[in-house]
Amino acid sequence: MNITKIVDAKGLACPMPVVQARKAMNEIETGEVLEIHTTDRGTVSDMAAWSKSGGHDLVEQKEEDGVFTFWIKKG
Repeated sequence: MNITKIVDAKGLACPMPVVQARKAMNEIETGEVLEIHTTDRGTVSDMAAWSKSGGHDLVEQKEEDGVFTFWIKKG
């Protein structure tokens, strides 16, 4: 997967990771991929809902050592 932009939102509570993702998404082109790292468990459902409502594709997500990583393709 080709990552266009990476956002480190670790340590931020909701809704800030989504706010950071939205800001970063505005800086990339359609079809490009945003990678975002968070530590707030609430972002698991928030990122899925935000991606869908924004017309983006949540390509993959994983959790490792308390860090949630999301790959979102801009729609």
